[in-house]
Amino acid sequence: MLFELKSVFQNDGEEKQVEYNLDLSGLDVDGVYPFKTPVVVTAKATNRASLITLVINAHFDYSRDCDRCGEPYTREMNMSFEHMLIQTLADEDNDDYIETPDFTLELDDVVISDIFLSLPSKNLCRDDCKGLCQICGQNLNNGECSCDKRQTDPRLEILKQLID
Repeated sequence: MLFELKSVFQNDGEEKQVEYNLDLSGLDVDGVYPFKTPVVVTAKATNRASLITLVINAHFDYSRDCDRCGEPYTREMNMSFEHMLIQTLADEDNDDYIETPDFTLELDDVVISDIFLSLPSKNLCRDDCKGLCQICGQNLNNGECSCDKRQTDPRLEILKQLID
């Protein structure tokens, strides 16, 4: 989505807003395609005292398998991002601003990079996920298993024979 910002840059107090759906269903995240529905993007550019602020809101469903128990889950996510826009950069290594030399901004690229940088590094179905039993593999969120949890360090197994 090309966001035309010439009027915002040229007029103090000017605002421009756009809302659209961004299809990310074909994007691979660690071998998984977690975006089952389009991302609803709302972007608003505001000129206040010749400072152009871009606020992006992204709303989407994120579907993954839990890293602890392996169960699939879907989480509704709302993310908000803010960027400062300028026409030209004096220092090309400055990541604090987004350069828009022709008064246009490719929103899709900004939204995709913002979302990918904000995705969780650990995917859990819930914060208190208990995971799987290390012996039998039962999902401990569904109940305890009957496995003997008293594991002896194999290096100390010879000492156990003295007790028995």
